[in-house]
Amino acid sequence: MPDQTLLGQFEQVVLGAVLSLGKNAYGVTIHARVVELSAPRGVTRGAVYATLDRLEDKGLLTSWLSEPAKERGGRARRYYRLEKSGEQALRESAEAAKRLYDTLARSLKGLAWKPLR
Repeated sequence: MPDQTLLGQFEQVVLGAVLSLGKNAYGVTIHARVVELSAPRGVTRGAVYATLDRLEDKGLLTSWLSEPAKERGGRARRYYRLEKSGEQALRESAEAAKRLYDTLARSLKGLAWKPLR
């Protein structure tokens, strides 16, 4: 059986978005941050919500509903928070990405990271 903490690239982006948003991590803000992090590739809300559900099933995230808000027509907002296991999985993924980058930089002379923006 595969290790549940191995993360796909999109899962890493979604966890990174939740981590960076802190207490303001709910569906709409998470989607907006994922769009920023994934540019220029487009991302649908459905893909983000499906990934949030999967990460919660893996025990990497926790979610809860806020109190209903009048400005939202009496609807609650679902907030998300990384669990310690989510932080650890994200840290391990970042370390693996760094090792890969370092290997490529040594093998492909002159490879230098440059921001897209």
